[in-house]
Amino acid sequence: MRGKRPTKTAISFYILLAIVLILLVVGYLSKLHLSVLSPSGTVAQKERNLMFLALGLCAIVVVPVFSLATLISLRYREGNKRPKKYSPDWDGSRALETTWWGVPFAIITILAVVTWQSSYSLDPYKPLVASQPPLNVQVVALDWRWLFIYPEQKISTINWLEIPVNRPISFHITSDSVMNSFWVPALGSQIYAMPGMDTQLNLMAFKTGDFHGSSANISGRGFSNMSFTTIAASQTNFDAWAKTIKNGGFNSLNKSTYQTLSRPSLDRSVRLFSVTDQNLYRSIINSYAAPGAEGGHHG
Repeated sequence: MRGKRPTKTAISFYILLAIVLILLVVGYLSKLHLSVLSPSGTVAQKERNLMFLALGLCAIVVVPVFSLATLISLRYREGNKRPKKYSPDWDGSRALETTWWGVPFAIITILAVVTWQSSYSLDPYKPLVASQPPLNVQVVALDWRWLFIYPEQKISTINWLEIPVNRPISFHITSDSVMNSFWVPALGSQIYAMPGMDTQLNLMAFKTGDFHGSSANISGRGFSNMSFTTIAASQTNFDAWAKTIKNGGFNSLNKSTYQTLSRPSLDRSVRLFSVTDQNLYRSIINSYAAPGAEGGHHG
């Protein structure tokens, strides 16, 4: 016994339902603020454009394939009272075979060239070209907080990153615990923080604002709360902020106070320090060297 054939009313209903669902999804995404789609940094903007280019190229294949699949299902279904012409000889059409082999080949070739070029231009270790010299920031991933050291300003912060706008930021990143990942989606690439290693990341904000920073690698029970605030301010405001911390009578960050600070903690509060030990970052990395090189890992 054959199943009940779908009526035109049912088919129209499903098509209408699909259109409504698509419109709801588009409406939801249009109101949802996604940092990767609304970049505030030069690197993030290039990454967003690259993603849109890849999606557009893939849509050249995906959209026609799904559209034709739907059209063929409707036109050649069993219950269609107006059957269409049956053309079984298309397998020998040079024009069609050239199209469905040539278009994907062209897309893959374009993606390969773009990937090769972008892998070089967006290399996180590659310094950004700008009129101002880069600001050096040393980043240490702790359990479960972020420590930022400004060696030139001789200050340090916990869970708070402030940078000047339109000036390259040269990050040197390590971990004093398990492997982690440093990421400010509005500014650009993420990169791993690994104990005993120094990774680098170059970013630059082109507009002021408050941005969300986080860990993008699971690192234990406090991982979900391992976030920080990133402030992009004018150079004048940044200099005033750094001067206030340096001369504000805050606690000094050195090897002794760092031992207490580096213990696992779920405290997400912001803390500010002046820095008296300019070799603290390097000593954290060297603490994972072989015993005798720097005394071995302190923890």
